[in-house]
Amino acid sequence: MNEGAWARRHLGSERRTGRGCGGPPVRHPGSGRFSRAELTAVLAEICSVVGLDPAGANLLQVTNNAVFTLRRDPVVVRIVASRSMRFRAVKVVRVAEWLAEHDVPAVRLLPGLPQPVRVGPHVATLWQAAPPGGRPPTGADLAALLKRLHALPPPSFPLPAWTPLDDVRRRVADAEELSRDDRAFLERRCAEVEEELAELECALPPGAVHGDAHLGNLVPTPDGPLLCDFDSTCVGPREWDLTPVAVGQLRFRRTPAHRELATGYGFDITRWSGFSVFRAVRELKLVTSVLPVSRSNPEVRAELQLRLRSFRSGDTSVRWTPYR
Repeated sequence: MNEGAWARRHLGSERRTGRGCGGPPVRHPGSGRFSRAELTAVLAEICSVVGLDPAGANLLQVTNNAVFTLRRDPVVVRIVASRSMRFRAVKVVRVAEWLAEHDVPAVRLLPGLPQPVRVGPHVATLWQAAPPGGRPPTGADLAALLKRLHALPPPSFPLPAWTPLDDVRRRVADAEELSRDDRAFLERRCAEVEEELAELECALPPGAVHGDAHLGNLVPTPDGPLLCDFDSTCVGPREWDLTPVAVGQLRFRRTPAHRELATGYGFDITRWSGFSVFRAVRELKLVTSVLPVSRSNPEVRAELQLRLRSFRSGDTSVRWTPYR
């Protein structure tokens, strides 16, 4: 069975600033499709369409999205950088509206503006910048927000089914620079993991999931952390929302976050028999996430190669560093 079969069987058919989802400023994007000059030009077009001033905007991140904070308005602009992921923008808007309807602590869309915003081939969403301040989010915070999300009634619109390897394959196909051998390996590994996924029996009931739940997707504010980044929101196994933090402690820096999340949510994903398969899915995502922008943002290249080498060799002891 493939991932679609999994869905039919089970469903019945890196660090942020206080201003929004992003990271430290990107210093020197390169010369690929999403160079600093190209992104700045796209930002200027978007701001012109919606009546905002792009002067002095700060580029925080270039991975799947290019994230800017505007200097003169409390606004965060997310431009979809990966061409293969632009279709998700409509869903992101609807999920944000759904969370707002139920008062879930989450980043809010910029009001009074039809979204997503399209300028030529480019797609963007605009958000209210979160007020600065607040303590760093914890695993307990994430547990509380996930429990709240998982308890919501289904939205009035259809969420897509969980097909976690689809975006991996899209990124591989859209890679700016990837050797033939690495491409073949990633495609083969996707097929292997897909077969393993189809045989899993989950312990928790399926439902709406955030899809990329880790502390980097919590924005600190004086009133508590906010959920952000709804690119991967779907209907799927609730175990998936507990996986990123667990894999993070194994691949990145060890923190109390996994223990706090497991305690707060009431389920330790690492003790579940299917965790090794979910870990493989998560690591495939972590390895391939920057493939569509690796030439545009050369700062990620060394880390990308480290991840590829260790993942291909099966060396689970190698520690990775969050992309900047």
